[in-house]
Amino acid sequence: MRIAIACTIAALPATRPGAAQNLPLFSGGVGFFTSTNGGNTSYQPHIEPLIAAPLGKSLLVESRGILLEEFSPGGSGYSHSHLLDLIYLQGDYLASSHVTAVGGSYLLPFNTYNDRLSPIWIENFQDGPMIANIGTLNSGTGLGGMLSGSAVSAEKYSISYNAWFSSRSGNFYFNSERSSGGRVYLYLPENHLEIGASYDRSLQDTQENFSGVHLWWEPKDEAFRWRSEYAHGAHAQGYWTEADLRLTAFGGLDSWVGRLEPVFRMQQTFRINNAGSDGVPAVNTQRADFALDYNLPHNVRILTSYSRQFSSSGNVNIWETGIVYRYLFPAWKSNAH
Repeated sequence: MRIAIACTIAALPATRPGAAQNLPLFSGGVGFFTSTNGGNTSYQPHIEPLIAAPLGKSLLVESRGILLEEFSPGGSGYSHSHLLDLIYLQGDYLASSHVTAVGGSYLLPFNTYNDRLSPIWIENFQDGPMIANIGTLNSGTGLGGMLSGSAVSAEKYSISYNAWFSSRSGNFYFNSERSSGGRVYLYLPENHLEIGASYDRSLQDTQENFSGVHLWWEPKDEAFRWRSEYAHGAHAQGYWTEADLRLTAFGGLDSWVGRLEPVFRMQQTFRINNAGSDGVPAVNTQRADFALDYNLPHNVRILTSYSRQFSSSGNVNIWETGIVYRYLFPAWKSNAH
């Protein structure tokens, strides 16, 4: 996501250096979702605004928030809950071609879902993988510092990294746990293959280790993508694997058939013990997710999915539908000519 923002900033008209290039960008997504889980239905209006504001050539300030309302039918009407929160707020300093220093509240880059796939305008499914909390310490954010960048970049491969330290914070908007960790991944451009490993150590209260690996394959000039993760924690472990395909063979991306995007995700969790609360199901669970998404013009997506979940606590059907609009515009009009 941050790479896409940076590319968009660079692509703005740049005849006058420092004018158009330094325009803050407003982005984000607006969605409306419904979910029926085991016969219980909920409705969720959802807004995720994002701002990316470059300050000069080397500094970028970025933040993402969330406004979520949830309505569920009850005996005498609807129950209602809401959430207004700041997901992260960070400053990125481009120290060199190999190092970007990050400070503030940032998304923990453990495996790939938390920092790459969690925005509502990117997700293929409404809900994240069941193992999403492993390694991200429940809040999904760290408060402190991080170094990121490309350690090695060659014609046939590149190696990138993240290394972070997070302090403890009980603030509602900047909630985090004390931890340290890192991620390293190898990218093979000829095969369009990415292989990575992650490690996180919780340094707060009971110290625990978390590890994970991920594998992505996105063939060039094809509408097929395959992504997968495995994560292991002190109390649970599991995996998810997801494949999606745009039906571009039938008239291209802009044909009515080419806008269809069938998606399949298989995931499974295994309990090691019940000594801690980690957001993973309390018993061994298997789940198969089937989605049929439709990509409308003007960055609008329709998401529909059916899931079947199996566990010793009972099997359930999950039906979900939603519509998402992704927006992107500069904070003001550039005067560059």
